[in-house]
Amino acid sequence: MTDRLRALWNFGDLDGSEQRLQVQLEEEESNAGRAEVLTQLARVQGLRGDFDACERLLQQAETLSEDGVARIRIDLERGRKLRSSGDAEASVPIFEAAFERALGSGEYFLAGDAAHMVAIADPNKMLEWTERGLELAGSEPEASYWAGPLLNNLGWHHFENGDYPAALAVFERALQARESDPGSPTEIEIARYAMGKTLRLLGRPTEAAALLEHCIARSGPDPYFHEELSEIYVVLGRHEEARQQAELAARLR
Repeated sequence: MTDRLRALWNFGDLDGSEQRLQVQLEEEESNAGRAEVLTQLARVQGLRGDFDACERLLQQAETLSEDGVARIRIDLERGRKLRSSGDAEASVPIFEAAFERALGSGEYFLAGDAAHMVAIADPNKMLEWTERGLELAGSEPEASYWAGPLLNNLGWHHFENGDYPAALAVFERALQARESDPGSPTEIEIARYAMGKTLRLLGRPTEAAALLEHCIARSGPDPYFHEELSEIYVVLGRHEEARQQAELAARLR
């Protein structure tokens, strides 16, 4: 992974992320660097749902940088703001512009981010932009991280459309991609969970149970894992164990 600011993020702890980014902002020695950090502070506000604050920070970033990496980040975060605030259609050309700008600048990690955002912002472009992102991830080591998210999103796209065989095939690829990055254990178990959920719906509960039991053994408490294992145990006729898992899921919510 080559995003120099990514290590400052914990998406489960926005306050901590914001604090680390504020410290980084003070340490930046150039306007371009400060503009980059401001875009990430804008992302924090977007994730909180404060889209006005997000836009103010992006405009501040624009006054500090005319081009370069900061410009790519501004496009990415403005696109995310638009999508999250309910205007996904308007976000798509901004993400596409970020992709082209990043590709032309050799910022392949950010290009992968942009490709994955186009894919999830426009269902009609999911297949095309997933393939573009996967091609980039396969050819540029800096973008290799994005294979996992791209495949995960494509798998859920098939899942939500009821094409469980296609979803399973993609989730298997997603798990392989995630396992190539052992520094992301949570994402690995989420990929395993997706396979298990799909296997249950394909009538293969014994295989599904093994995957979910593995998820629970290898990860922290997660209500979705326990809830899914409860569903699987019901199918297997293991009703007492199903009840126990359902109670665990309820306590974690």
